Amino acid sequence: MARAAQYLNPGVVVAVVDPTVGTDRRPVAVEVGGGSSVLVGPDNGLLAPAVSLVGGATRAVELRNEQYRLSQQANTFDGRDVFGPAAGHLAAGVPLTELGPLIDPASLVPGIVANAAVHPDRVEAEVLWVDRFGNAQLNVGPEDLANLGDSVALRTAEGTRTAHRAETYAAVAAGETGLVVDSYGLVSLAQDRRNCAAELSLEAGSAVTLSRPDTAEDPAAAPSADSAAGAHGGGGTVTVRLAGRKVGGK
Repeated sequence: MARAAQYLNPGVVVAVVDPTVGTDRRPVAVEVGGGSSVLVGPDNGLLAPAVSLVGGATRAVELRNEQYRLSQQANTFDGRDVFGPAAGHLAAGVPLTELGPLIDPASLVPGIVANAAVHPDRVEAEVLWVDRFGNAQLNVGPEDLANLGDSVALRTAEGTRTAHRAETYAAVAAGETGLVVDSYGLVSLAQDRRNCAAELSLEAGSAVTLSRPDTAEDPAAAPSADSAAGAHGGGGTVTVRLAGRKVGGK
């Protein structure tokens, strides 16, 4: 949902990933974009990242009004019985507040997308996901790294190597690691035609810290890319240079 948010047209959007269907988790409709769109779904963390990415919620309601549900309801199919009908009525012009009582948007269950901690001299981040090519997307935009300069130290739990700025994946030289702005506009660790995540022992949730080289621990200890290429162990610091803002990805 968070990845799709930037491509959605104004209107009503239904999203259902609902392992706790039938429990006391709330069914909700969340107004975003100053009233131009409404997101409908379970209040279990699914909607919250998308709400944040599109600028926050203006209003939200809990879907309690039985008039806008199917009369025959199951405990295991709210997508059909609750969310679908609510979305249809909203699209037909029923006011948001007719579907149920207003709730505080701040009370929505937060999503699983972590926010990076941006400091003047460093950014504490984590890997959001690893794609099938082994690119490790971080929860960091290029603007978050603006104060760190072109050369940045990236510390992970595994591996020590030097990496270089790259505008595209193919621009990363053999044996090197780069930071590339991916198709979602986020910074990814990448290697050309190699599995960067496997080489750096990264997975979703792995912690990384990007900082100025002069503030990194023992920056002189980082070997060249050639000497570190192929390494899968050890601990230390990765020195990298930021990729350009160009958006493009595999």
